[in-house]
Amino acid sequence: MSTELRHRTLLILEGHIIDSMILPQVMDLVMDLGGNFNIEELRVGQHKDDTSFCRMEVVAPDAETLDRIVRRAKELGAQAAEEAPAKLVPVEKLGVYPEGFYSTTNLPTYVLVGGKWLPVQKQEMDCAIAVDEAEGSARCIPFYEARPGVRVVVGHSGVRVVPLERSRQTEIFTFMASEVSAEKPKKLLISKIAAEMRQVRAEGGRILVVSGPAVVHTGAGRYLSQLIEMGYVQVLFAGNALAVHDVEAALFGTALGVNLESGLPIEHGHEHHMRAINRVRDAGSLKAMVESGQLKRGVMHTAITHEVDIVLAGSVRDDGPLPDVITDMVEAQKRMREAVPGVRLALMLSTMLHSIATGNLLPAGVRTVCVDINPAVVTKLADRGSWQSIGLVTDVESFLRELALSLEAKEE
Repeated sequence: MSTELRHRTLLILEGHIIDSMILPQVMDLVMDLGGNFNIEELRVGQHKDDTSFCRMEVVAPDAETLDRIVRRAKELGAQAAEEAPAKLVPVEKLGVYPEGFYSTTNLPTYVLVGGKWLPVQKQEMDCAIAVDEAEGSARCIPFYEARPGVRVVVGHSGVRVVPLERSRQTEIFTFMASEVSAEKPKKLLISKIAAEMRQVRAEGGRILVVSGPAVVHTGAGRYLSQLIEMGYVQVLFAGNALAVHDVEAALFGTALGVNLESGLPIEHGHEHHMRAINRVRDAGSLKAMVESGQLKRGVMHTAITHEVDIVLAGSVRDDGPLPDVITDMVEAQKRMREAVPGVRLALMLSTMLHSIATGNLLPAGVRTVCVDINPAVVTKLADRGSWQSIGLVTDVESFLRELALSLEAKEE
């Protein structure tokens, strides 16, 4: 070992660090960043439920390199053998974190305050950690919650990140995440997704659906409604387009002017979505339209009558929009964050931007299924840091039809 590597520290790794590839990742990281390591102790679990332990000395040519290695290693789940308390600095300006703030991941995180490791609540990526020392609590806060006087974690000292380990029960949410292919055994995967949904529902967890308008365009709305009716959807995130085209389909039997039964364009059909918007605006809201009997079918009708938690977030391209659509993006984020607690599984169906936005809000432990006909869309969610995910490159109508059949078969 080179004699100039004089700055050193000890890192501790515990858990399923070998079969989850955490240990080799840390080793590669140390060397890639210009350091070196020495394994002082390694205890390997002998059975599938046994954990492993590693104490590793890390050396680097200077303090800055060592600090960078330690910071990155902690993001993978390593712990410093001797951990200093978290450094807390108050916010001085509304909506601005203190310089050097700790930027969160979506993994379970703890902070060392007052000699205790506090679990960070409302875990979310790309936030800061606010600490209330009097209450002994810590939570993630987005920019708009950074108010003067709130004490925020600065630097990486006193921060512990707990990596997700390989599932011992549902393998489909671990090894498939990085493999996006149109050639996966879809029927088998969909049956396993259905089994996971049944388990989540049985345990009282919530299932989130993030849906794009393609669900309506492909004629799959009936299957999404069926999932809602069977109790497999508690939260629905979408935009203006899904709701508009769903109402259009319910009122006129078309989506963007195309007849959903024949697949043929209808004369003056291009006007239908605008007439649908006008009907909803005249009623005052989607719920009012349902209650008045003007809207009798469709995804939105089913979601409203089954008291699904609905958040419709708008965009600059929206026609109308509908009165129910939230056009203030910060307010939309707030509403989405309020609906996330308790969600255990998320189905992201043919909507890239809403899926990525939702993935950013979810803790890493929430299992996600991303379905799109475009492989690039499926890979983007995993690229944003969604750990337990499945990507299916397929038509959303085929996916929802098979999923509904699989869930219905077990209900009988």
